[in-house]
Amino acid sequence: VQLQASGGGLVQAGGSLRLSCAASGRTFSHHVMAWFRQAPGKEREFVAGTRWGGGSEYYAESVKGRFAVSTDNAKNTVYLQMHSLKPEDTAVYYCAASTLSMVQTDRSRYRYWGQGTLVTVSS
Repeated sequence: VQLQASGGGLVQAGGSLRLSCAASGRTFSHHVMAWFRQAPGKEREFVAGTRWGGGSEYYAESVKGRFAVSTDNAKNTVYLQMHSLKPEDTAVYYCAASTLSMVQTDRSRYRYWGQGTLVTVSS
């Protein structure tokens, strides 16, 4: 099982980025996919999650209304579209997969992790 995250980079405050996470190695149709992030010196925190195929999106309060999570079944890819980025969004972003049926915010509930992609938002 492999998750490959990409799409990070440097962006100015107020800008947008789209992160991608390509899944391979098994069928994820019944899994929950999520994005977490970890800023320097901080704990890894939940950002957004969804069931594969959509319909059960859940967001952290800090990103609600600015970020959107989605999946593309044909490409086995989950996306995180980020708008109105703020300097406090700067972090390494990780995608994760859980075999549970509902989105969980607890990182310990996720069995599979991608390698992370760095997002830097300048002020």
